[in-house]
Amino acid sequence: MKLAIAQLNPTIGDLPGNAQQLLDAAQQAAANGARLLLTTELSLCGYPPRDLLMQPSFITAMAETLEQLAQDLPPELAVLVGTVTLNGRSLQDGGKPLFNSTALLEGGKIQHVFHKQLLPTYDVFDENRYFEPGSQGCCFTLQPSSLKIGVTICEDLWNDEQFWGKRNYRINPLDQLAEQGVDLIVNLSASPYSLGKQKLREAMLHHAAVRYHLPILYANQVGGNDDLIFDGSSVGFDRDGELICRGQAFAPDLIVVEWDEKHRNLVPTPTEITPALICEEAELWQALVLGVQDYVRKCGFSKIVLGLSGGIDSSLVAAIATAAIGADRVLGVLMPSPHSSDHSIADALALAMNLGIKTTKLPIGDLMKGYETLWADLFAGQEAGLAEENIQSRIRGNLLMAISNKFGHLLLSTGNKSEMAVGYCTLYGDMNGGLAAIADVPKTRVYALCHWLNQGGWLDREIIPANVLTKPPSAELKPGQVDQDSLPAYEVLDDILDRLILHHQSLEEIVAAGHDPAVINRVVKLVTRSEFKRKQAPPGLKVTDRAFGTGWRMPIANRWQPQVATPISD
Repeated sequence: MKLAIAQLNPTIGDLPGNAQQLLDAAQQAAANGARLLLTTELSLCGYPPRDLLMQPSFITAMAETLEQLAQDLPPELAVLVGTVTLNGRSLQDGGKPLFNSTALLEGGKIQHVFHKQLLPTYDVFDENRYFEPGSQGCCFTLQPSSLKIGVTICEDLWNDEQFWGKRNYRINPLDQLAEQGVDLIVNLSASPYSLGKQKLREAMLHHAAVRYHLPILYANQVGGNDDLIFDGSSVGFDRDGELICRGQAFAPDLIVVEWDEKHRNLVPTPTEITPALICEEAELWQALVLGVQDYVRKCGFSKIVLGLSGGIDSSLVAAIATAAIGADRVLGVLMPSPHSSDHSIADALALAMNLGIKTTKLPIGDLMKGYETLWADLFAGQEAGLAEENIQSRIRGNLLMAISNKFGHLLLSTGNKSEMAVGYCTLYGDMNGGLAAIADVPKTRVYALCHWLNQGGWLDREIIPANVLTKPPSAELKPGQVDQDSLPAYEVLDDILDRLILHHQSLEEIVAAGHDPAVINRVVKLVTRSEFKRKQAPPGLKVTDRAFGTGWRMPIANRWQPQVATPISD
């Protein structure tokens, strides 16, 4: 008997479009002789639907779409579809009105409905806001082989105290299913991507298969939805914990595997094991390209505009944009000021030539003079400083937004995570945009990605001009300026930020790692006081476990600022 996984890329709220994806996958699975098709979490409405779930008409339309889908599916195929269902029980005890559910569709009808038991409420997840948890293990029997299948939904698999060393929830649904004597566990998932997460998933699923001596099929959503990226990479393990299939990373896929009725196990399927990506840079690149591509497509844009400064950040973002939607749909805008170096213009043009994208040049010197004339009386007697420097960035931001407004292009901002962390960016200037493509990519990783690109990571030729990789990074807001006038060396800064933000290390632990207490205190101060900027930034694609996006919930008005004692010098 054949079983299939549909690794789909739904658009949130597009019920007809998502239903058609499900139907297409079901017809393909049936043509391949599959008896059961496993889809992803909330595959009918897309994940995460967030406050769409508070609209009664959306819930009603989802139920109607599900009923119609059941009638349209191939009658010989059983399909597990992720959906939302109403909680019919009394809500007077404070329960939630909805369930995060899986519907078993077969023979033109909804045969069973199963509910997610573990509802994550951390990082980017907020499922307790909407859903009531399911209360029991979920299983059904698939004929003609009497295959007893246990159904889990995403987080239901992530509470194994033996693997994690603790439980985050009172129950472990896998214990319940094992006690019910299931033959196979399936999981409908929408697990957002972060760097290295697939290795963790596979280790966890291997452990579960071995611990319970049960095969597992895991279907994961793919695609970009706002700031979240889903990488797919659906997998299957046999009862001995051996990998029997792996779907593509960052692309839709249909995986078909064989069930051995005699041995009650999944059969190894080497042809269905997509090789893992070879390095972290390849992972990040594909994630960022998919995130931009889907943001453009799902938000209804057709072209991208961005500022080209000749620096490494805008060079990387331009490359991502080109890979995402094609060179003919990307416009790079050069906006030199009197402080811009000749090499910045030359490097930006060289990059554009390497990518094959169009450019336009809008010098801003006269606009700067106009501002200086306009505020001459108001600023009289004041020393020139950041306000005058930052007006260059704000002029550029206005020009880029005007182009976006005039032609309907999506403006990509080009700031990296290091800059976002410490506020080395200008509100209503270089922070302008509809999407921040690399806002979760530290500066040192930006360099690593660019070197990887030039080594043939994407195309078999140089992409980033050599001078961009070797010159000191600079905003060029005044003569001779470089980033390290205002910031620690990026190798130092990024290590401190990684320890502080991602790993939640204490300041004393960061000192013990070899960092100067004075530098640490300075970085902490910059991170804390820049929260108001981050709250006004465009959404940034999440590629690490701790991004400045949906899962970052820091107050703006905040007086807590830890410090480490700075040794008194002799």
